[in-house]
Amino acid sequence: MLRYLLNKIFYALLTLFGVVTVIFFLFSVLPGDPAQMMLGQNEDSEQLAIVKKKYGFDKSISTQYLYYLNDLSPISFHSKTEGDYTFLSQNKYAATKLFSVANTTTVLKLPYLRESFTKQGKKVSQVLAETLPNTFVLAISAITIALFLGVFLGVISALKKDTYLDKFIQVISTLGMSVPSFFSAILFAWFFGFVLHKYTNLEMTGSLYELDDFGEKMHIKWKNLILPAIVLGIRPLAVVIQLMRNSLLEVFNQDYIRTAKAKGLSEFQIIKNHAIKNALNPVVTAISGWFASMLAGAVFVEYIFGWNGLGKEIVNALNTLDLPVIMGSVLIIALLFIIINIFVDIIYGWLDPKVKLE
Repeated sequence: MLRYLLNKIFYALLTLFGVVTVIFFLFSVLPGDPAQMMLGQNEDSEQLAIVKKKYGFDKSISTQYLYYLNDLSPISFHSKTEGDYTFLSQNKYAATKLFSVANTTTVLKLPYLRESFTKQGKKVSQVLAETLPNTFVLAISAITIALFLGVFLGVISALKKDTYLDKFIQVISTLGMSVPSFFSAILFAWFFGFVLHKYTNLEMTGSLYELDDFGEKMHIKWKNLILPAIVLGIRPLAVVIQLMRNSLLEVFNQDYIRTAKAKGLSEFQIIKNHAIKNALNPVVTAISGWFASMLAGAVFVEYIFGWNGLGKEIVNALNTLDLPVIMGSVLIIALLFIIINIFVDIIYGWLDPKVKLE
């Protein structure tokens, strides 16, 4: 297990390095001057020069790339000369000094994702800390709906194979996979949040935290989670139903299921103790991929419902070309993909003893 985890961590670091390199050079070739974006209409030549020097924009692309790696690395190197970009400033981050050699200080710190261009110097880590938890809540709620309801309907569909009930579930699941999330979001928001508002008491838009009627305190409004979670869970729900049905039908043809039937075990015992666990492998694969995708792909759903999550923040950052927020969001999403992938591999070892992590 330890060797497996170390191997995974090594390849994870290589993957993250590749992601960092790609997104840095991809956004570096975009038209526009980051310093001008930060200053907006207050720009003049003197202020422009100050901002470029402060953020290292006056250096070559290769030097800026090294600065970016230095900011992201937990172990980083800093100049003792005040005014240099790499000068160790407490305004940037808290760091623990390890040792100094000549004019360079080596420190231990958390990765620094830099500052937003459009939020008056607000750190990207703060922006992500405010929005990512909301997206986590939405994604977990959606995937929970998809998993439990999908497994249940998939089992029913497999047990009632080729009946009208099975065909009805298949039609619904196919429809769920074919309808785009943004269309479902608009339809659900209009129908349940506007047409049936008197009966559902649901709003067309709203986030997890909202100001009270006096505009003084933030309160959790769980009802705002219902519609976006259902909409976001529709497509993975359809996939889980199909996978669970097909996987369970395949498991039913295995020899150990016939043996269990010959021993006189009830259908419920066979499904509960033998069939479901062995049929879950493709479902776990799908759910892990969908969960990671939800963290990145909830953009339209969050934007339509006004949910203050990472997806909505990415849309706003793209509209204003807030490159540090976009780059930080992509890095966080890539990291989450890697963590989920490792976690899923460990689950495989529990679901199927034939799968060895080594």
